[in-house]
Amino acid sequence: MDFRFTEQEERFRAEINQWVKAEMPRGWAGVDREDQFSPEHFSLTKVVAKKLAAKGWLTVAWPREYGGQARSHIEQAIFQEEMMYNGVPGTTMGVSIQWVGPSIMTYGTPEQKAYHLPSMASGDSWWCTGYSEPGTGSDLAGLQTRAVRDGDDYLVTGQKIWTSAAHVSDWCWMAVRTDPDAPKHKGISMLLLDMKSPGVRVRPIVNMADGVSFNEVFFDNVRVPRRNLIGQENQGWYILAVALDFERSGIMYAAYARKALGLIQRFVETATRDGKPLRGDVLVRNLLAEMTIQVHLQRLFAYRVAWLQGQGKAFNKEASTAKVWGSEAQQRVAAGGMRILGLAGQLESTSASAPWLGRVERQYLLTPSTTIAAGTSEVQRNIIAQRGLGLPR
Repeated sequence: MDFRFTEQEERFRAEINQWVKAEMPRGWAGVDREDQFSPEHFSLTKVVAKKLAAKGWLTVAWPREYGGQARSHIEQAIFQEEMMYNGVPGTTMGVSIQWVGPSIMTYGTPEQKAYHLPSMASGDSWWCTGYSEPGTGSDLAGLQTRAVRDGDDYLVTGQKIWTSAAHVSDWCWMAVRTDPDAPKHKGISMLLLDMKSPGVRVRPIVNMADGVSFNEVFFDNVRVPRRNLIGQENQGWYILAVALDFERSGIMYAAYARKALGLIQRFVETATRDGKPLRGDVLVRNLLAEMTIQVHLQRLFAYRVAWLQGQGKAFNKEASTAKVWGSEAQQRVAAGGMRILGLAGQLESTSASAPWLGRVERQYLLTPSTTIAAGTSEVQRNIIAQRGLGLPR
Protein backbone atom coordinates (compact mmCIF):
# COMPACT_ATOMS: atom_id res chain seq x y z
CA MET A 1 0.00 0.00 0.00
CA ASP A 2 1.15 3.54 -0.81
CA PHE A 3 0.20 5.70 2.17
CA ARG A 4 0.54 8.92 0.16
CA PHE A 5 -2.75 10.49 -0.92
CA THR A 6 -3.33 11.15 -4.60
CA GLU A 7 -4.06 14.63 -5.96
CA GLN A 8 -7.70 13.61 -6.43
CA GLU A 9 -7.94 12.48 -2.80
CA GLU A 10 -6.36 15.71 -1.55
CA ARG A 11 -8.80 17.76 -3.65
CA PHE A 12 -11.70 15.79 -2.19
CA ARG A 13 -10.44 16.46 1.36
CA ALA A 14 -10.21 20.18 0.58
CA GLU A 15 -13.72 20.16 -0.91
CA ILE A 16 -15.11 18.55 2.24
CA ASN A 17 -13.54 21.16 4.50
CA GLN A 18 -14.81 23.99 2.28
CA TRP A 19 -18.31 22.52 2.52
CA VAL A 20 -18.08 22.40 6.32
CA LYS A 21 -17.11 26.08 6.49
CA ALA A 22 -19.93 27.05 4.14
CA GLU A 23 -22.74 24.89 5.49
CA MET A 24 -22.28 24.62 9.24
CA PRO A 25 -23.44 27.42 11.56
CA ARG A 26 -21.14 30.38 12.15
CA GLY A 27 -18.68 29.69 14.95
CA TRP A 28 -19.23 25.95 14.60
CA ALA A 29 -17.37 24.08 17.37
CA GLY A 30 -18.57 20.59 16.49
CA VAL A 31 -20.72 17.93 18.11
CA ASP A 32 -19.29 14.77 19.65
CA ARG A 33 -20.47 11.57 17.99
CA GLU A 34 -22.28 10.49 21.16
CA ASP A 35 -24.18 13.81 21.37
CA GLN A 36 -25.57 13.99 17.81
CA PHE A 37 -28.68 12.02 18.85
CA SER A 38 -29.47 14.20 21.86
CA PRO A 39 -32.64 16.34 21.97
CA GLU A 40 -30.45 19.45 21.60
CA HIS A 41 -28.75 18.32 18.40
CA PHE A 42 -30.84 15.69 16.60
CA SER A 43 -32.85 18.20 14.54
CA LEU A 44 -29.59 19.58 13.14
CA THR A 45 -28.26 16.05 12.70
CA LYS A 46 -31.19 15.16 10.42
CA VAL A 47 -30.86 18.36 8.39
CA VAL A 48 -27.14 17.83 7.84
CA ALA A 49 -27.67 14.19 6.86
CA LYS A 50 -30.16 15.24 4.18
CA LYS A 51 -27.71 17.83 2.81
CA LEU A 52 -24.95 15.24 2.65
CA ALA A 53 -27.30 12.77 0.99
CA ALA A 54 -28.18 15.34 -1.67
CA LYS A 55 -24.48 15.62 -2.53
CA GLY A 56 -24.10 11.84 -2.57
CA TRP A 57 -21.54 12.03 0.22
CA LEU A 58 -23.33 9.83 2.73
CA THR A 59 -22.61 6.85 0.49
CA VAL A 60 -19.33 7.90 -1.10
CA ALA A 61 -18.06 4.36 -1.73
CA TRP A 62 -21.39 2.61 -2.32
CA PRO A 63 -22.11 1.34 -5.85
CA ARG A 64 -24.15 3.70 -8.00
CA GLU A 65 -27.06 1.26 -8.22
CA TYR A 66 -27.52 1.65 -4.46
CA GLY A 67 -27.35 5.44 -4.46
CA GLY A 68 -23.59 5.81 -4.02
CA GLN A 69 -20.87 7.60 -5.94
CA ALA A 70 -18.71 4.51 -6.49
CA ARG A 71 -15.67 6.35 -5.14
CA SER A 72 -12.81 4.49 -3.49
CA HIS A 73 -12.86 3.24 0.08
CA ILE A 74 -9.95 5.60 0.76
CA GLU A 75 -12.17 8.53 -0.22
CA GLN A 76 -14.91 7.15 2.03
CA ALA A 77 -12.40 7.13 4.90
CA ILE A 78 -11.29 10.68 4.05
CA PHE A 79 -14.90 11.84 4.16
CA GLN A 80 -15.52 10.21 7.52
CA GLU A 81 -12.26 11.49 8.99
CA GLU A 82 -12.86 15.12 8.04
CA MET A 83 -16.52 15.08 9.07
CA MET A 84 -15.74 13.56 12.46
CA TYR A 85 -12.73 15.83 12.96
CA ASN A 86 -15.00 18.82 12.39
CA GLY A 87 -17.76 17.36 14.59
CA VAL A 88 -20.33 17.26 11.78
CA PRO A 89 -23.33 15.14 12.87
CA GLY A 90 -25.33 12.67 10.81
CA THR A 91 -22.54 11.37 8.60
CA THR A 92 -23.23 7.68 9.28
CA MET A 93 -27.03 7.83 9.77
CA GLY A 94 -26.62 6.09 13.10
CA VAL A 95 -25.07 2.85 11.89
CA SER A 96 -26.84 2.70 8.52
CA ILE A 97 -23.98 3.69 6.26
CA GLN A 98 -21.00 2.16 8.00
CA TRP A 99 -22.04 -1.44 8.45
CA VAL A 100 -25.77 -2.14 8.08
CA GLY A 101 -25.93 -1.02 4.46
CA PRO A 102 -22.76 -2.88 3.38
CA SER A 103 -23.98 -6.01 5.19
CA ILE A 104 -27.36 -5.87 3.42
CA MET A 105 -25.53 -5.42 0.10
CA THR A 106 -23.50 -8.54 0.85
CA TYR A 107 -26.12 -10.85 2.36
CA GLY A 108 -29.55 -9.33 1.68
CA THR A 109 -32.15 -10.45 -0.83
CA PRO A 110 -32.91 -8.27 -3.87
CA GLU A 111 -36.13 -7.20 -2.14
CA GLN A 112 -34.29 -6.21 1.04
CA LYS A 113 -31.74 -4.20 -0.94
CA ALA A 114 -34.43 -2.45 -2.95
CA TYR A 115 -36.43 -1.55 0.16
CA HIS A 116 -33.72 -0.44 2.59
CA LEU A 117 -30.67 0.85 0.72
CA PRO A 118 -32.34 3.80 -1.09
CA SER A 119 -33.76 5.18 2.17
CA MET A 120 -30.32 4.99 3.77
CA ALA A 121 -28.64 6.75 0.85
CA SER A 122 -31.32 9.49 0.86
CA GLY A 123 -30.80 10.24 4.57
CA ASP A 124 -34.27 9.07 5.57
CA SER A 125 -33.64 5.81 7.43
CA TRP A 126 -31.94 5.75 10.85
CA TRP A 127 -30.69 2.48 12.31
CA CYS A 128 -29.39 1.06 15.57
CA THR A 129 -27.58 -2.19 16.33
CA GLY A 130 -29.06 -4.82 18.66
CA TYR A 131 -26.09 -6.89 19.83
CA SER A 132 -25.19 -6.55 23.51
CA GLU A 133 -27.40 -7.89 26.27
CA PRO A 134 -27.17 -7.80 30.06
CA GLY A 135 -24.57 -10.43 30.96
CA THR A 136 -23.52 -11.08 27.34
CA GLY A 137 -21.36 -8.17 26.30
CA SER A 138 -17.95 -9.57 25.44
CA ASP A 139 -19.41 -13.05 25.03
CA LEU A 140 -21.67 -11.93 22.22
CA ALA A 141 -22.36 -15.50 21.09
CA GLY A 142 -24.06 -16.05 24.46
CA LEU A 143 -26.97 -13.75 23.59
CA GLN A 144 -30.40 -14.92 24.73
CA THR A 145 -32.96 -12.70 22.95
CA ARG A 146 -35.24 -15.30 21.31
CA ALA A 147 -36.92 -15.32 17.93
CA VAL A 148 -39.51 -18.10 17.60
CA ARG A 149 -41.16 -18.97 14.29
CA ASP A 150 -44.90 -18.28 14.18
CA GLY A 151 -46.28 -18.76 10.69
CA ASP A 152 -44.77 -16.12 8.41
CA ASP A 153 -43.34 -14.19 11.35
CA TYR A 154 -40.81 -14.46 14.14
CA LEU A 155 -41.86 -13.56 17.66
CA VAL A 156 -38.95 -11.71 19.31
CA THR A 157 -38.67 -11.58 23.09
CA GLY A 158 -35.75 -10.34 25.18
CA GLN A 159 -33.61 -7.32 25.96
CA LYS A 160 -30.71 -5.42 24.39
CA ILE A 161 -28.52 -2.87 26.14
CA TRP A 162 -26.03 -0.13 25.20
CA THR A 163 -27.97 0.28 21.96
CA SER A 164 -26.72 3.56 20.50
CA ALA A 165 -29.38 5.82 18.94
CA ALA A 166 -32.23 3.36 19.57
CA HIS A 167 -34.38 6.24 20.83
CA VAL A 168 -34.28 7.95 17.42
CA SER A 169 -33.95 4.94 15.10
CA ASP A 170 -36.44 3.64 12.57
CA TRP A 171 -34.93 0.15 12.30
CA CYS A 172 -32.76 -2.21 14.31
CA TRP A 173 -30.10 -4.51 12.84
CA MET A 174 -30.21 -7.23 15.47
CA ALA A 175 -28.86 -10.63 16.42
CA VAL A 176 -31.32 -13.14 17.91
CA ARG A 177 -31.23 -16.76 19.01
CA THR A 178 -33.36 -18.94 16.76
CA ASP A 179 -32.11 -22.36 17.93
CA PRO A 180 -31.56 -22.56 21.70
CA ASP A 181 -30.37 -26.17 21.47
CA ALA A 182 -27.56 -25.56 18.99
CA PRO A 183 -23.99 -24.63 20.02
CA LYS A 184 -24.09 -20.96 20.86
CA HIS A 185 -22.34 -19.79 17.67
CA LYS A 186 -24.63 -21.95 15.51
CA GLY A 187 -28.10 -20.88 16.66
CA ILE A 188 -27.96 -17.14 15.90
CA SER A 189 -29.83 -15.31 13.12
CA MET A 190 -29.84 -11.71 11.92
CA LEU A 191 -33.12 -9.80 11.64
CA LEU A 192 -34.21 -6.37 10.45
CA LEU A 193 -36.69 -5.10 13.03
CA ASP A 194 -38.98 -2.11 12.61
CA MET A 195 -38.59 -0.04 15.80
CA LYS A 196 -42.20 1.13 15.53
CA SER A 197 -43.47 -2.45 15.93
CA PRO A 198 -45.85 -3.12 18.84
CA GLY A 199 -43.97 -4.57 21.81
CA VAL A 200 -40.78 -2.52 21.39
CA ARG A 201 -39.90 -0.33 24.37
CA VAL A 202 -36.85 1.93 24.53
CA ARG A 203 -35.40 3.28 27.77
CA PRO A 204 -32.55 5.82 27.41
CA ILE A 205 -29.42 5.52 29.54
CA VAL A 206 -27.75 8.74 30.74
CA ASN A 207 -23.97 8.44 30.44
CA MET A 208 -21.45 9.97 32.84
CA ALA A 209 -21.05 12.97 30.53
CA ASP A 210 -24.77 13.63 31.22
CA GLY A 211 -25.74 12.78 27.65
CA VAL A 212 -28.09 10.28 26.06
CA SER A 213 -26.80 8.06 23.28
CA PHE A 214 -27.11 4.56 24.80
CA ASN A 215 -30.40 2.80 25.48
CA GLU A 216 -31.97 -0.34 26.85
CA VAL A 217 -34.43 -1.91 24.42
CA PHE A 218 -37.08 -4.42 25.47
CA PHE A 219 -38.92 -6.76 23.09
CA ASP A 220 -42.21 -8.34 24.15
CA ASN A 221 -43.41 -10.81 21.50
CA VAL A 222 -42.53 -8.40 18.70
CA ARG A 223 -43.66 -9.68 15.30
CA VAL A 224 -40.94 -9.58 12.63
CA PRO A 225 -41.83 -10.88 9.15
CA ARG A 226 -39.68 -13.81 8.00
CA ARG A 227 -38.82 -11.77 4.92
CA ASN A 228 -36.72 -9.61 7.27
CA LEU A 229 -34.31 -12.46 7.96
CA ILE A 230 -30.83 -11.72 6.60
CA GLY A 231 -29.15 -14.74 5.05
CA GLN A 232 -29.94 -18.22 6.34
CA GLU A 233 -31.58 -19.00 9.66
CA ASN A 234 -29.05 -20.02 12.34
CA GLN A 235 -26.14 -18.77 10.18
CA GLY A 236 -26.17 -15.23 11.54
CA TRP A 237 -22.90 -15.41 13.46
CA TYR A 238 -20.87 -15.25 10.26
CA ILE A 239 -22.85 -12.26 9.00
CA LEU A 240 -22.48 -10.54 12.37
CA ALA A 241 -18.70 -11.09 12.32
CA VAL A 242 -18.40 -9.42 8.91
CA ALA A 243 -20.54 -6.49 10.08
CA LEU A 244 -18.25 -6.06 13.09
CA ASP A 245 -15.24 -5.79 10.79
CA PHE A 246 -16.97 -2.93 8.94
CA GLU A 247 -17.63 -1.30 12.33
CA ARG A 248 -14.05 -1.60 13.55
CA SER A 249 -12.29 0.15 10.67
CA GLY A 250 -11.08 2.78 13.11
CA ILE A 251 -10.97 6.16 11.34
CA MET A 252 -13.31 7.80 13.86
CA TYR A 253 -10.87 7.14 16.70
CA ALA A 254 -8.10 8.89 14.78
CA ALA A 255 -10.35 11.83 13.89
CA TYR A 256 -11.55 12.49 17.43
CA ALA A 257 -8.10 11.96 18.93
CA ARG A 258 -6.54 14.30 16.33
CA LYS A 259 -9.12 16.97 17.15
CA ALA A 260 -8.50 16.71 20.89
CA LEU A 261 -4.75 16.72 20.33
CA GLY A 262 -4.99 19.91 18.26
CA LEU A 263 -6.94 21.66 21.01
CA ILE A 264 -4.37 20.56 23.60
CA GLN A 265 -1.50 21.83 21.45
CA ARG A 266 -3.20 25.22 21.05
CA PHE A 267 -3.66 25.42 24.83
CA VAL A 268 0.03 24.67 25.39
CA GLU A 269 1.09 27.39 22.95
CA THR A 270 -0.50 30.15 25.06
CA ALA A 271 -0.68 28.79 28.62
CA THR A 272 1.73 29.39 31.47
CA ARG A 273 2.39 27.49 34.67
CA ASP A 274 4.24 28.99 37.61
CA GLY A 275 4.95 32.00 35.43
CA LYS A 276 6.67 29.97 32.71
CA PRO A 277 5.37 29.14 29.20
CA LEU A 278 3.91 25.65 29.22
CA ARG A 279 5.38 24.92 25.78
CA GLY A 280 8.84 24.93 27.35
CA ASP A 281 8.01 22.16 29.84
CA VAL A 282 9.98 19.06 28.81
CA LEU A 283 7.43 16.64 30.26
CA VAL A 284 4.60 18.35 28.40
CA ARG A 285 6.56 18.35 25.14
CA ASN A 286 7.37 14.65 25.50
CA LEU A 287 3.75 13.80 26.26
CA LEU A 288 2.57 15.77 23.21
CA ALA A 289 5.12 14.00 21.01
CA GLU A 290 4.00 10.58 22.26
CA MET A 291 0.32 11.37 21.68
CA THR A 292 1.07 12.74 18.19
CA ILE A 293 2.82 9.52 17.21
CA GLN A 294 -0.07 7.41 18.50
CA VAL A 295 -2.66 9.41 16.55
CA HIS A 296 -0.58 9.25 13.36
CA LEU A 297 -0.20 5.49 13.69
CA GLN A 298 -3.94 5.11 14.12
CA ARG A 299 -4.59 7.02 10.90
CA LEU A 300 -2.25 4.62 9.08
CA PHE A 301 -3.98 1.56 10.59
CA ALA A 302 -7.41 2.90 9.56
CA TYR A 303 -6.39 3.80 6.02
CA ARG A 304 -4.83 0.38 5.56
CA VAL A 305 -8.20 -1.19 6.41
CA ALA A 306 -9.85 1.09 3.83
CA TRP A 307 -7.25 0.09 1.24
CA LEU A 308 -7.80 -3.61 1.93
CA GLN A 309 -11.56 -3.11 1.52
CA GLY A 310 -10.95 -1.42 -1.80
CA GLN A 311 -8.76 -4.33 -2.93
CA GLY A 312 -11.46 -6.84 -2.00
CA LYS A 313 -9.13 -8.47 0.52
CA ALA A 314 -9.87 -9.82 3.99
CA PHE A 315 -9.26 -7.28 6.74
CA ASN A 316 -10.28 -9.13 9.89
CA LYS A 317 -7.11 -8.84 11.95
CA GLU A 318 -6.36 -5.38 10.52
CA ALA A 319 -9.78 -4.12 11.61
CA SER A 320 -9.20 -5.46 15.12
CA THR A 321 -5.75 -3.86 15.19
CA ALA A 322 -7.20 -0.51 14.16
CA LYS A 323 -9.96 -0.81 16.72
CA VAL A 324 -7.85 -1.75 19.74
CA TRP A 325 -5.08 0.73 18.99
CA GLY A 326 -7.47 3.52 18.05
CA SER A 327 -9.79 3.21 21.03
CA GLU A 328 -6.88 3.06 23.47
CA ALA A 329 -5.07 5.93 21.73
CA GLN A 330 -8.20 8.07 21.99
CA GLN A 331 -8.32 7.34 25.70
CA ARG A 332 -4.63 8.14 26.13
CA VAL A 333 -4.95 11.47 24.31
CA ALA A 334 -7.94 12.49 26.44
CA ALA A 335 -6.17 11.46 29.65
CA GLY A 336 -2.95 13.20 28.57
CA GLY A 337 -4.90 16.33 27.78
CA MET A 338 -6.43 16.37 31.23
CA ARG A 339 -2.94 16.11 32.75
CA ILE A 340 -1.71 19.04 30.67
CA LEU A 341 -4.76 21.24 31.23
CA GLY A 342 -4.61 20.65 34.98
CA LEU A 343 -7.53 21.85 37.08
CA ALA A 344 -8.87 23.87 34.15
CA GLY A 345 -9.49 20.59 32.36
CA GLN A 346 -12.21 19.71 34.84
CA LEU A 347 -14.40 22.65 33.79
CA GLU A 348 -17.44 21.63 31.77
CA SER A 349 -18.62 23.23 28.55
CA THR A 350 -21.18 25.28 30.49
CA SER A 351 -18.36 27.21 32.17
CA ALA A 352 -17.13 30.34 30.40
CA SER A 353 -13.62 29.55 31.68
CA ALA A 354 -13.48 26.03 30.21
CA PRO A 355 -10.59 25.69 27.73
CA TRP A 356 -11.91 25.15 24.20
CA LEU A 357 -15.52 24.84 25.38
CA GLY A 358 -14.68 21.86 27.58
CA ARG A 359 -14.13 19.58 24.57
CA VAL A 360 -11.13 17.78 26.10
CA GLU A 361 -12.98 17.24 29.37
CA ARG A 362 -15.93 15.82 27.44
CA GLN A 363 -13.68 13.45 25.50
CA TYR A 364 -12.21 12.29 28.79
CA LEU A 365 -15.68 11.35 30.02
CA LEU A 366 -16.82 9.75 26.75
CA THR A 367 -13.74 7.70 25.84
CA PRO A 368 -13.89 5.00 28.57
CA SER A 369 -16.60 3.23 26.57
CA THR A 370 -14.50 3.11 23.38
CA THR A 371 -12.49 0.11 24.55
CA ILE A 372 -15.74 -1.74 25.30
CA ALA A 373 -18.09 -0.83 22.44
CA ALA A 374 -17.75 -2.82 19.18
CA GLY A 375 -15.78 -5.49 21.03
CA THR A 376 -13.51 -5.05 24.04
CA SER A 377 -9.76 -4.65 23.74
CA GLU A 378 -9.38 -8.15 25.19
CA VAL A 379 -11.60 -9.60 22.46
CA GLN A 380 -9.68 -7.69 19.78
CA ARG A 381 -6.36 -9.02 21.05
CA ASN A 382 -7.72 -12.56 20.94
CA ILE A 383 -8.79 -12.03 17.32
CA ILE A 384 -5.36 -10.64 16.40
CA ALA A 385 -3.62 -13.54 18.14
CA GLN A 386 -5.79 -16.32 16.71
CA ARG A 387 -6.73 -15.09 13.24
CA GLY A 388 -3.74 -12.87 12.63
CA LEU A 389 -0.86 -14.72 14.25
CA GLY A 390 -2.28 -18.25 14.15
CA LEU A 391 -1.93 -18.76 17.90
CA PRO A 392 -4.10 -21.38 19.67
CA ARG A 393 -7.25 -20.41 21.55
